[in-house]
Amino acid sequence: MTGRGSVRRDRGQVAVEFVGMVPLILLLVAAVWECVLIGYAFSLAGNAADEGARAGAVKGDGECATAAAKYIGSSWRMGIPDCHREGDVYKATVTLQIPVLFPGLSFGGIGGTAGAAMERGE
Repeated sequence: MTGRGSVRRDRGQVAVEFVGMVPLILLLVAAVWECVLIGYAFSLAGNAADEGARAGAVKGDGECATAAAKYIGSSWRMGIPDCHREGDVYKATVTLQIPVLFPGLSFGGIGGTAGAAMERGE
């Protein structure tokens, strides 16, 4: 029985498979986008900590937090930078919230730490 009747029963199969796969494809795209946001948050936190440590080593504690915040966009939630001197090295730690699908939502924190050699005497 491989006549015309079996062909008619397969009608619409591609449409059904497509509708079934769309949620899985969208879930995969969302997971990849989340990984991109997490990587970008790591990059932003590290750069902000580096800039804060450099400014703190040259100008002092007040400039560290200002310089770190300057490199973080307004939609990223940043904690208060931890800026302090350890011997001849000025260290800064910046924490950003891990975004969920876009930078306004979050479910944890990512930290970036940097140090710079002291360039002024105290």
